[in-house]
This record gives sequence, C-alpha cells and structure tokens, in this order.
Amino acid sequence: MKIIFIIPNMTGGGTERVISLLSNEYVRRGFEVAIMQFAGYEHAYALNDKVEDFSVAPKSNGNPLVMIKRLAAMRRYFKKNPDSCVFAFCVMGAVFSVMTARGMKRPVLVAERNSPDSCNVKALRNWAYRRAGRITFQTRDGISYFPEEIGKKAVVIPNPVDADVPSRHTGSRSHRIVTVGRLHKQKNQALLLEAFAEFTKKFPDYELHIYGEGELEGQLKEQASRLQIDSLVVWHGFQADVREQIKDAAMFVLSSDYEGISNSMLEALAMGIPTISTDCPIGGARIYIKPEESGLLVPVGDKAAMARAMCRIASDEALSSRLSEGAARIREQYCVEKIAEKFLEAAGLETEASSSSFTGK
Repeated sequence: MKIIFIIPNMTGGGTERVISLLSNEYVRRGFEVAIMQFAGYEHAYALNDKVEDFSVAPKSNGNPLVMIKRLAAMRRYFKKNPDSCVFAFCVMGAVFSVMTARGMKRPVLVAERNSPDSCNVKALRNWAYRRAGRITFQTRDGISYFPEEIGKKAVVIPNPVDADVPSRHTGSRSHRIVTVGRLHKQKNQALLLEAFAEFTKKFPDYELHIYGEGELEGQLKEQASRLQIDSLVVWHGFQADVREQIKDAAMFVLSSDYEGISNSMLEALAMGIPTISTDCPIGGARIYIKPEESGLLVPVGDKAAMARAMCRIASDEALSSRLSEGAARIREQYCVEKIAEKFLEAAGLETEASSSSFTGK
C-alpha cells in the first residue's frame, strides 16, 4: 500500500512538519510514501530518501489553465498508483483529491489542520468532506463545527512530537522569551509585543526573540518601535535549527487568536521550555497544557493576563522548574510512533484485510 500525502507545498509550517514526521515513520515501517505538492515546490524539512516528493503544478494565482493541468496531473498519478491511500492535509487538497479520484474507489482520508471557522470556502469544504472516507481532527472541539454526517466520519488525532527535539535543558535559563510562527494576523504577535512591553517594566533585562517570516513583519517592527522596546526585540526570520537556538529560553509564548495545534508550542513543551499559550479555539493548547502543571493558559487577546503570566514565570524559579518538568512528559505520550499508528487505524491500514474496508465515496 502506498500513502500519498496531499499539500500545497512543504514550507516551514506545522502541517508540513507533521507530514515529514509521518512520512519518515511510514517509510521506516515499509510503506511506499509520496508527498504531492499541488501549488509549487518547497522542501523545508528533512525527508527519508525513499519518500517521493514532487510537485504537480505551480501556484495558480487564480489561473484556470494551471488549475486544470493540476487536476489532470493528480488524476494521472492516482491512476498510475492504484494501490494507494490519499492523506489530504488541507482543505483544497481534500477538494482536489475527491474530484480527481472519483470513480477509482480510492481511499481518501482528510486531516483538518486549523480552526474550521477560519475556512473561507466552507460549502466547498463540506462537499469534499462528505465524500471522503474519514476525517481526522486535532481536537474534539473541532468536530462540533461540522454537520452531523461529517462528524460521524470523524476521529481525533493530536499532533506527534518529533523524537529529535532537544532534551529538556536542566541548567540555568537565559533571559530570553521566545515565540515561533508565521508573522500573520492569526498568530497575533502584536498582542505579545504589548504584553512584553508591560513585562519589561518589571524585568528590563529580558529580550523577546521572534522566529518566523510573514507579511506583518514591517508592521510588527513599527509597533515595537512605538512601544519603545525595539532594542529588546530580536527578529530571526525562519531558522532551520530554531529548536537548538531556543532550548534554554526562559519561556515560550504563543499568542494566537486561533489554532489547530501549534507545532512550535508542542515542541517547546517537549523540550521543557516553560510555556504560556492563549486558550484559543479549537482547544489544541488545552490538550497538552495542564494549567500550573505543564504550562499556563491565558484568555485570547488579554494583554494584561499574558504579561502577568510572563512575570510569574520570570519571578518564580520553582514555578518555572515545575512547568518545565511537567511539559517534557508529553514526549512519550505523543511520540511519532503512536500518532502514526492512529492515522493508520483511521485509514484502516493496519492489515491488508482492513484496508479494503476504508473507501471514499
């Protein structure tokens, strides 16, 4: 059986990280694995040489000819690989997969990767999801956004923890607060800058280190200047070795307005970095963070609560140590091997006999 992951491109995002981890694990287990990129070609994460990683089309930018060629290329590939199962890890990937696999009885599993409410093509998405064989969600809250007929196909599978994340740092921690993510409205780094400005009134010897790229970089830098904290904010852009760079940070802060599950938060927890996150829809942070035990949760958009949480960790070494130890325990609970197995179970691929029972419509 061949597993074909469908994704726009393999840039340095959380979904792409999960696909790379699962792909490498499935190759290790003896599966054939392909990653089909349908809107360009990127290669941010390390893949086993046996993973077939390719593109069927560039980004269309609304060009109907590119879209038609994309769909035709996808259908040709599916025909050439009859013994395969499609894992679509984005909404449009699900739409394209269902369209191009029609009539082939091709198993199609969809992985919902973000807050369902953020989708701007809900009718088209739901049309595709009704025709998929199974839909995986990162949290139970996510299922509630969908009609009952889609919910009946749902299974909850959280994100895996990469076994290669650095071990928990046990020495003294640097006076650096870190965050990792696209510089995008969803991530709301503007809130973090405001909270950090309040935090520095009590802890002026700390720096805020921001990792990530995005369209809001200029706007956020201007905000840091207005808040008179620009000398304390360090902008790193995308860094392939970000985990090594942040492992001894004083704390990791996620300020998102909504998330599926933030992989940067997950990896920070696995490394034992004391972590603060907004308790944002669709409840992904709540899966991993037990307040006061493995991290701190604050309300979405609450600058004062975020600043208070940062001050608590900076001023309380015992709290920092407790959160660090509690967070690192997720490494075993959410290891790649266990999560990869859950996807196989959802797709009915544990055995040859069960694989025949999972088919798209």
